[in-house]
Amino acid sequence: MYTTISNPMDYKTAFYIRLSKEDDKDTESQSVTNQRSLLSEFAVKNRLDVFDIYIDDGWSGTSFERPDFQRMIADIENKKVNLVLTKDMSRLGRDYIQTGYYLEKFFPSHGVRYISLLDGVDTGIDSGINDITPFKAIMNDMYAKDISKKITSVKREKQRKGLFIGGKAAYGYKISAKRKNVIEIDEPAAEVVRKIFGLAIEGKSCREIAVTLNNGGVPTPAQYAGINLSKTSVYSGKWSAERIAFMLKNEVYIGNMVQGRIRKINYKLKQIRKVPPEEWIVVENTHPPVVQREVFDKVQLLIASRNHTRKRTHDFLLKGLIFCHECGYPLGVIQRSLAGDKQVLYFVCRTYQRFTKERKCTCHCVRVDDVTEWVTEKIKSLCAEYLDKSKCVDIASAAAKKAIETRDPKEQINQVESRAASLSAHLDSVYNDKLAGVLDEDDFARIYAKIKQERQALQERLKTLTREKEKDSAPQIDLESLMKTFIDTADRNKEMLVSLIERIELSEQKEITIRFRFQEPSETSVIYLQ
Repeated sequence: MYTTISNPMDYKTAFYIRLSKEDDKDTESQSVTNQRSLLSEFAVKNRLDVFDIYIDDGWSGTSFERPDFQRMIADIENKKVNLVLTKDMSRLGRDYIQTGYYLEKFFPSHGVRYISLLDGVDTGIDSGINDITPFKAIMNDMYAKDISKKITSVKREKQRKGLFIGGKAAYGYKISAKRKNVIEIDEPAAEVVRKIFGLAIEGKSCREIAVTLNNGGVPTPAQYAGINLSKTSVYSGKWSAERIAFMLKNEVYIGNMVQGRIRKINYKLKQIRKVPPEEWIVVENTHPPVVQREVFDKVQLLIASRNHTRKRTHDFLLKGLIFCHECGYPLGVIQRSLAGDKQVLYFVCRTYQRFTKERKCTCHCVRVDDVTEWVTEKIKSLCAEYLDKSKCVDIASAAAKKAIETRDPKEQINQVESRAASLSAHLDSVYNDKLAGVLDEDDFARIYAKIKQERQALQERLKTLTREKEKDSAPQIDLESLMKTFIDTADRNKEMLVSLIERIELSEQKEITIRFRFQEPSETSVIYLQ
């Protein structure tokens, strides 16, 4: 039934075993035990030396980021394994593109023999069965796609029925221990939710609410759930305005089940995308509300009115390029009124704005104009210093010469005269046709009028070109002026700034550091603002 290994001493064997969540674990033929037994029997029969057994239990075949699969790949690259055994090809993977890559490229290039016992696939021998291996991989891929569709369909149906299918309930709720797919109020967290809505009713902004909770030492949803946060970001363990805004808009708190906010791109990729609100699956009155509908609706009106007054945003040249040196986050912009109602923009650290009392960072308050002026002057000086002026002049001269040549009236005069001569010959031919009786009087008159009209237009054009030729005043291009204009305006070109600058950082000491996208003339440039 199976291949016989004629030279077992040449191989260091790996058993690869996989069981996905979609496989029926109660079915003996698919179990880890069964796979191990089958592979062991083959190894004993062929006197193979088993280097290691790699098991991925609960991992989908469409993903090749499985921990033990990757461990096996590392051992192959380190020349510890040169024979891979699986029960069948679907255990190796169900993505036919990736499976094909390993079978046809990775394994051969690393001197690895692959054997799939039940499929009869053996890359170490020349067999007709190996020719249909790609089709087996495609069938496995189609199976994975079909399973994914069925699972998604079942999940969508449960969501439409208002059944909760998530892994963790929204903050303020918990999954019922008695009723499947049902959530119930988690009173300690629910009290915090009610407090948040209460502060919103009082007119506090999302940022102010976050500050209040942080000052009060209220655990964040992640901390409350006991999730270990390994991130060292200044925002770790802190309530944020974004989190508050999300909660205030979440209909789950009035008893509506809201699901389907995100969706996987496809069955092969783990990446997800946000789903537009109009496509969310919302089922009303599926669980007890944490806040009253009247309170929720009033908060929505307050949010809408606040958003309406904040439609104005400040656009500035260094947007997306300038960051806080200390915390690494992008700098924001605020507007302040000076004497005489003059409006001035200032850079400010967003972390400082959010966590002022916690002193997570400092203000970094500097006028936008001052920073922009220094950065743009730096760009202009770079252009002036590192542009090869002689090459630029040569290029500009060639372009100017070409432009002048295209405007030279001599060539155009020749073209007009040639066309006029052609029309005269054509008119003579038409007149001869009339005399010969080929054209009647009406046709001749129509053609004659058309030719005469074009000849008159050509004569006017010829007069104009002749005057231009007599002037002999070809435009002189001031190349030095062009160079100066380019350098003076280069700094105001956002596209050019992005192509030159990778990052600008402003420190607490008002130090500006520019990191360019090229190594020369320098990687960074520093200045201290007074």
